[in-house]
Amino acid sequence: MTLPNIFTEEVAAEVIQRINLLSPTSMPKWGKMTVGQMLAHCCVSYEMIYEDIHPRPKGFMRFILKNLIKSKVVSDVPYQHNLRTAPQFLMKETKNFNVEKERLI
Repeated sequence: MTLPNIFTEEVAAEVIQRINLLSPTSMPKWGKMTVGQMLAHCCVSYEMIYEDIHPRPKGFMRFILKNLIKSKVVSDVPYQHNLRTAPQFLMKETKNFNVEKERLI
């Protein structure tokens, strides 16, 4: 299954349309986060690339991520449920739905 390219105008518009269908009371279909937390979770990837918020891994951890984890994260195989995630992707505090929605869009 080839994943769509989020950087094309058509796919981006479709994703934004799906985000706009969310509400603060939307129920999760995947995990345990609230909608605000999930939106913040989705923003982390963009923050890692475009902002200097999250420290880059160094040394042995960088080696592990590059050689063992990267191929699983960027493959076309869907993620399994209940897999561990990197600490920067964990959202433990309450997030403002409207703020996180605007950030992700």
